[in-house]
Amino acid sequence: MMLAVVATLITMASCLEKEPGSAIPEAEAMQTFEDAEQTVTGIYALLKSSSLFSGYLTLLPDIQADLVYAVDGYTNVYGTFWQWDIRPTNAEIESVYAGLYSIISNCNFFLERIDKVVASQTDDERITSLEQYTGEVYTIRALAYSELLKNYCKAYDPATAKQELGMVLRKKYSEKEPARRASLYDSYQFVLEDLARAEELLDEDNDEYSAAFITKGVAHALHARVALNMQDWEAAINYSSKLIDHKSKAYALSPANSYYTSNMTYYDYMWQYDVGTEIIWRLGFTTTSYGGALGQVFLNFNNDFMYYYPDYVPAQWVLNLYSSSDMRYSSYFADFATGYDHNLTWPLLVKYYGNQDFINTALIYHVSMPKPFRLAEQYLIRAEAYCRQENPNYALASKDLSTLRESRFASGGSVSLTADNYIQMISDERVRELYMEGFRLNDLKRWGKLYNNGEGFERTPQSNSLEEGSSLKIKADNPLFVWPIPQHEIEAPGSEVEPNESNK
Repeated sequence: MMLAVVATLITMASCLEKEPGSAIPEAEAMQTFEDAEQTVTGIYALLKSSSLFSGYLTLLPDIQADLVYAVDGYTNVYGTFWQWDIRPTNAEIESVYAGLYSIISNCNFFLERIDKVVASQTDDERITSLEQYTGEVYTIRALAYSELLKNYCKAYDPATAKQELGMVLRKKYSEKEPARRASLYDSYQFVLEDLARAEELLDEDNDEYSAAFITKGVAHALHARVALNMQDWEAAINYSSKLIDHKSKAYALSPANSYYTSNMTYYDYMWQYDVGTEIIWRLGFTTTSYGGALGQVFLNFNNDFMYYYPDYVPAQWVLNLYSSSDMRYSSYFADFATGYDHNLTWPLLVKYYGNQDFINTALIYHVSMPKPFRLAEQYLIRAEAYCRQENPNYALASKDLSTLRESRFASGGSVSLTADNYIQMISDERVRELYMEGFRLNDLKRWGKLYNNGEGFERTPQSNSLEEGSSLKIKADNPLFVWPIPQHEIEAPGSEVEPNESNK
């Protein structure tokens, strides 16, 4: 449960407009070093929201796609996403949108006032700290916009981006700005501008694994991800390489074939205790300040502490992707009999069973610290970029994928990518590695007709799966790959926000 943190947190009516009376009086505005620290603390607290990385933003894109099946008898949680019946009035759609714009508004509040705070300082260490905080805030604002673009906009095509709708760009806190969507091109450029500022301000010497605060490594990781979505293959390679080939070797893959204890690999430890050498950034939870429970819908063990009542179980085709020597399987899945009347026994997702310290000290189940950026993703980004650049380099892509797989397999793992197999090989590996981390829907949208000849995906019923949705067939051009803009944003007084095709 999140603590209420700072008085500067802003409540929103429309996600884009402050409620009357919610603006902070000038006399109380951020003026001191301590005020600035408190404001940044408040922004980090907002990131813990169960609407974002510890909940909807991570779970919904994968539940909506082809990675899980709803179980007969489930609680109907996220059922509209599972069944592709997503409306602009959907509460989760509104919560993600509002949560991200609330973070943006708080970032704008900080950025609007930080120059005066810096000017009032005489202590060099404090000035350096304020520069670090400013770099963190620019990165967080870029992250919030990148998530809005990923979920509420079409896939980026350099040839058409200037004609496609992006997001409403809020750059100021105090000044009123038109509620009008910028182009997709301008929206992405704004993200890149924020990242450029962040990379100037952040010091690479502060990069460290399992960081609970934003570092230059996080900015670089986000830059690589954004570049991949923009089809800027050169930049994607450049920025992912900054992490993979980090000059101080701050990050390293957490091996699944090397043991931390006699019965726990380093990869197991990363998921069970939320610490690992490949975690570039995690949200820092404690037993008294945490967000949502990522593992709840996959286990529901805390219903009676005797049986599991999963709302969703892994798709059989996903389970079939893991070979017998792939040690990720035992880190992610375990066979359990459920407590349902139909007695389904199935490999359940235990990746988010919960932080073991939280369970042991406070009986808090299924709460894991979100890990929005891991080094593994950077290998996958670089491999795809190598394959999709103008002159593909399948040898280097194969090397990256093999390096990742060899850290996950008991033995072997090397692969060879070609022009004919690379998209399927990369797709399969992204599923194996990033399962239920919120990437699948955007991956399918980004690849479009490149994947499965544009046929999208088709679900086939499996044991005790819910009838509604189990036979769904979704083509690559389905408009609901782009979430609808919340209806209240379109209808708000003075709004010029244009809807998505999925709004209609």
